[in-house]
Amino acid sequence: MNESFPILSLLVFLPAIGIGLLLLFGRQPERCRWLALGITASTLLLAVAILFHWAGGGSAGLARLNESAGWIDSLGIRYTLQADGISMLLVLLTTLLCFLCVLLSWRSIITEVRLFHAALLLMETSVLGLFLASDLFLFYLFWELQLLPTFLIIGRWGHANRNYAALKFLLFSIAGSLPLLIAMISLYLAHASQTGIYTFSLAALRQTALSPTAATWLFIGFLVAFAVKIPMIPIHVWLPDAHTEAPTAGSVILAGLLLKTGAYALLRYGFPLFPHVAAAAMPLLVLLALGGLFYASLIAFAQTDMKRLVAYSSIGHMGLVVLGIAIWNRTTLSGAILQMVNHGLTTAALFIMVGMLDERIHSRRLADVGGLWQTMPWFSGLFLLFGLSAVGLP
Repeated sequence: MNESFPILSLLVFLPAIGIGLLLLFGRQPERCRWLALGITASTLLLAVAILFHWAGGGSAGLARLNESAGWIDSLGIRYTLQADGISMLLVLLTTLLCFLCVLLSWRSIITEVRLFHAALLLMETSVLGLFLASDLFLFYLFWELQLLPTFLIIGRWGHANRNYAALKFLLFSIAGSLPLLIAMISLYLAHASQTGIYTFSLAALRQTALSPTAATWLFIGFLVAFAVKIPMIPIHVWLPDAHTEAPTAGSVILAGLLLKTGAYALLRYGFPLFPHVAAAAMPLLVLLALGGLFYASLIAFAQTDMKRLVAYSSIGHMGLVVLGIAIWNRTTLSGAILQMVNHGLTTAALFIMVGMLDERIHSRRLADVGGLWQTMPWFSGLFLLFGLSAVGLP
């Protein structure tokens, strides 16, 4: 693999190139589906190739997976992408789930097919860019770019109350992003006032000396935005409605990708930028994580709609991820990263299977799906497998 070739940029923007192909050649729905499938498959294969190249090259291979170029030099903004073991695992998860979303939407999405697949590809680009960005400004752009495709997927192809769920998601996300933007700019200006250098580089901003009060407020600004996406209680209430009303592909994207961006951002930006405040906040974060775990799990017991049941269990699983990050040692961080990948696969599989049932019997009520073992033994066996995975059975 050529060191000078921008392989990470190709990975991030290949789905965006696919949007252009859809606009040019995707007038027929069937052609749109095949184009989107080809683009997501190519992105998945490229991610696998990069991962194997990095794994085979060790530290030398990792060093080649960095890209940096000037962008808005007057503001100290650079276009920088960087890959490591954590980000590449999540990149592989993203490309796999987006490929599956095209397949599972093949027959269920029959209106505005080109727009749907364009939104899906835009979502893939935004998530890949977020996982690979190492410039805070670039990260924020990808962070905000997620909102548009997610809002469209829920609001245009969702179920009966889709407009309410999409608007609720959008309002919560915007409310969380505003303090993140304020905190990000404040940190940028604080660093410039100390060093005379304007930069959004994560490595440089980590060296900024902040008073305890300033660091606390900035950490809160970052934490609020990330907590909305994870989501952490008590700002989790947008997620069950979004899952319930979203199409199957939307639920897979929400559970498998969107929630992971919040946890990844907390791991990559929140704690490294404000380590002392994060350490002091550990008891509160542990309390919120455990509260989310037990509260959401208890609420899940009361659900009769399978989608809402999986949605609330998803909140509980993300509580475990936050718990691992909050304690911040090698063992718990490894567990949090492993749980992020496991949750993305397991919960996505459960949502896909619930969507398959909903398409066939037009119901998601638990009372309506009794006796599946007799009529759908293979399906029931797989559902049991992923259900046992969700409960953490060794």
